[in-house]
Amino acid sequence: LQAYERRFPTCPLIPMFVASDTVNEYKSEDEAIHVIERRCKLDIDAPRLLKKIAGVDYVYFVQKNSLNRRERTLHIEAYNETFSNRVIINEHCSYTVHPDNEDWTCFEQSASLDIKSFFGFESTVEKIAMKQYTSNIKKGKEIIEYYLKQLEEEGITFVPRWTPPVACKSESSTSHPRRPVSPAINIPESATKEGLNNKEILNSSSSPSEPTAGTPDDKLDADYIKRYLGDLTPMQESCLIRLRQWLQETHKGKIPKDEHILRFLRARDFNIDKAREILCQSLTWRKQHQVDYILDTWNPPQVLQDYYAGGWHHHDKDGRPLYVLRLGQMDTKGLVRALGEEALLRYVLSINEEGLRRCEENTKVFGRPISSWTCLVDLEGLNMRHLWRPGVKALLRIIEVVEANYPETLGRLLILRAPRVFPVLWTLVSPFIDDNTRKKFLIYAGNDYQGPGGLLDYIDKEIIPDFLGGECMCEVPEGGLVPKSLYRTAEELENEDIKLWTETIYQSASVFKGAPHEVLIQIVDASSVITWDFDVCKGDIVFNIFHSKRAPQPPKKDSLGAHSITSPGGNNVQLIDKVWQLGRDYSMVESPLICKEGESVQGSHVTRWPGFYILQWKFHSMPACATTNLPRVDDVLASLQVSSHKCKVMYYTEVIGSEDFRGSMTSLESSHSGFSQLSAATTSSSQSHSSSMVSR
Repeated sequence: LQAYERRFPTCPLIPMFVASDTVNEYKSEDEAIHVIERRCKLDIDAPRLLKKIAGVDYVYFVQKNSLNRRERTLHIEAYNETFSNRVIINEHCSYTVHPDNEDWTCFEQSASLDIKSFFGFESTVEKIAMKQYTSNIKKGKEIIEYYLKQLEEEGITFVPRWTPPVACKSESSTSHPRRPVSPAINIPESATKEGLNNKEILNSSSSPSEPTAGTPDDKLDADYIKRYLGDLTPMQESCLIRLRQWLQETHKGKIPKDEHILRFLRARDFNIDKAREILCQSLTWRKQHQVDYILDTWNPPQVLQDYYAGGWHHHDKDGRPLYVLRLGQMDTKGLVRALGEEALLRYVLSINEEGLRRCEENTKVFGRPISSWTCLVDLEGLNMRHLWRPGVKALLRIIEVVEANYPETLGRLLILRAPRVFPVLWTLVSPFIDDNTRKKFLIYAGNDYQGPGGLLDYIDKEIIPDFLGGECMCEVPEGGLVPKSLYRTAEELENEDIKLWTETIYQSASVFKGAPHEVLIQIVDASSVITWDFDVCKGDIVFNIFHSKRAPQPPKKDSLGAHSITSPGGNNVQLIDKVWQLGRDYSMVESPLICKEGESVQGSHVTRWPGFYILQWKFHSMPACATTNLPRVDDVLASLQVSSHKCKVMYYTEVIGSEDFRGSMTSLESSHSGFSQLSAATTSSSQSHSSSMVSR
């Protein structure tokens, strides 16, 4: 309280606090109760126009401090006097003794704002009020520490606890022995954050690891904290103990280590309720998918070992394990197509589990707590093919799983050689990344990482990888394009043993001579965008897009008519009725696109009318020679390679709004140069606002 009282009548650390006057004061005879009421003058940081409209330069608040030395409580109430008929602001703070340790102090703060009317600027006033309130909360710790230090410099390091007057004391001394006097409190790192109902526990100058009588398990050993957990305030230590005890009493499975519990507490700013919720969800997830055993029971496929351009590489200057990822050299589409999302997720989980293990090892090696790792991402080679929508979706799902189950494990992320396309990828990914995690990102364009504030600030020169100009050989795979011969069908990917998320987004279809495969897409809003991505796995096909104002008959699995051939490897659905006539019942909105075996096709179509759109993959018949009805020798040889006149495609389609499409990089209208080395031909139709890309 002595430190707090020094904020009055004015405080240089709070520029908006201009002055204050005492309007009322009361002290009880035994000095146990002290109530003081002040009128405070504030210069609110608001637009000059708003102040002019309101007709004021300053606003006034009334603050009432009620100190009860007998019960060891301090209550602070504040409300606005200015504009009280238009805006109602109430704030309440309280300091009380911690129930488990009388040398600790609990701090609670809450506030409410009710804007009835304010000259039509209600929204602006609300934003200003929240900004000021948030700023005051963040500044509170700094201010109280400033005045505590000021007291120490004046030689005041101890404030005796209040005791009753002598007469009262003699009456009660026999039945109520006086509790030992504790020294003045020091305020540690604040746990308060934006919002309401913030709580904080404040530390006394006595050792936080010294057990209180009767509660030997309520504290952690100081050496253990320093060696394995790092610097913890008493509040943080208390939260860790309480959450761990709760897990021991209620959780039936494996109890995580203190380091792991601490990560979840830090991820939620030591809000026990929020940390408990996400930790329980994570423990259930780990048990369900046997994540604890992933390093011992799962071996990554050879494709990952050959083409996933990432791996562990020594450690940074802080002793954190260093993971290197050459994202620009990685064929994300090829990996998804060859492995499916499940295997990719499983591999990323194994990397995180290995990271946890390496953190424990480095903690032992360096003799200090190391709970996170550093990730170095090289974007050299990143281009439009990395922004392939299914690949980006897979990345977002991986980020979502990792954020939920491995919080506070990323100590620093160094992004090097970011190309021009990187801001687009960042725009897509950053909303899914926690704010605390985003603050750990350092991004370097070009060769900026070689200059001041670059890589040498975080990694020793001796271990900078060779591909970044260093002398250390890095054994991370170089990546490269995954051969299409390794691609797998949707059915093969669906046979994975355990699903950690939704099934693959790709579907497979068989196309026969006389039996095309068709997909129906209903469009309600004109100017929607239909996007597609497909691979021709077998044979040659013709891709068409049609529009109809009326819905076709419900799709039926075709028995393939005269062929009487079933389709075990894929779907075959026909929608266009045989009695329908082109130009009368439906119309073609795109020129036919001939796609050869082995080609990948990505495209988009901006719809001009609502209704029903049909995407069609049709068997491509070899054209006969122009001067004779006999087929050419090349055509005959080519037709022999397509057994039973059967083709196979794997496809993915999606409909998105045009306003989202333009900025999402799914738009292939702007992607013609993006797939550089993969692109072989491009077909576009400006009339229908569509574009397609073929890559071999």
